[in-house]
Amino acid sequence: MKQLSLDNLRAFVTVVEMGGYAKAGDFLGRSQPAISLQIKRLEEQLGRKLFTRQGQRQQVNSDGMQLYQQAVQMLAINDELFRQFEQTQLTGQLRLGLPSEFATSLLPAIIGDFNKAYPDVTLEVTCDLSKSLLDKERRRQFDLILALDDMPHPNQPETVLQDELVWVANPQYRPADDKVALVVAPSGCIYRRRALDRLQAANQPWRISYTNADIGGITAALKEGLGVTVLAKSTLPTDLTLIKHRSLPSLGLVGINLFIQSNKHPQASQKLAEFIRSRLSYLAA
Repeated sequence: MKQLSLDNLRAFVTVVEMGGYAKAGDFLGRSQPAISLQIKRLEEQLGRKLFTRQGQRQQVNSDGMQLYQQAVQMLAINDELFRQFEQTQLTGQLRLGLPSEFATSLLPAIIGDFNKAYPDVTLEVTCDLSKSLLDKERRRQFDLILALDDMPHPNQPETVLQDELVWVANPQYRPADDKVALVVAPSGCIYRRRALDRLQAANQPWRISYTNADIGGITAALKEGLGVTVLAKSTLPTDLTLIKHRSLPSLGLVGINLFIQSNKHPQASQKLAEFIRSRLSYLAA
């Protein structure tokens, strides 16, 4: 009886979701040749090619997409079985601090799955600027903190990924050539500081048209055409768009760090961290 390797299927699904062999290898902790070999073995077993080369990239084809849908279900069943039979039942209350834009883009994707896997773990979420969350006194209030780093260091153990900063606006918005209108968070926000620094360095005039600490307020102002803002590319809302214009300079990278500092519920904290890392890698792919 033929049996597919779940390990090979997981490598395949990761390649599809992350958009490449190298990214999948980084995520799974394997080399690119090892991932390529797993895909080759899967193709040999099925007797079908799963990817088509387009330039320098491997693009999943129709057979690959058909397999992907079923492979996701098989891996979900596998993972659920392991969770059901875990010897340690995770319980407790986890306190998570993170910037509001990540609450909008990240939390909806993980809360449901995390709650199903660990129904006895309560999640308490606080949204604020990274600077406030990492305040020496306040950070003691949290078990996990997801925060931005203005000077990213990819080799730091807490660094989940480096993300591109982009200009964001209403799809119909057109920036003015003479003066850039900014929709930003209050002073202390990394996005705000990066925008002002890069505009000043480019000798580009600007004005602040609206200030709000919450991503909901910023999004509403952008929809009304009050200006542009800066966000990490992975947190781009679906109803807004990336804007490129000669008056808008390049913004560079930002680090996204995850600090795990719970002594009370270390196992639950590690599990939630796994969910966060996995989803962030997918959003940034």
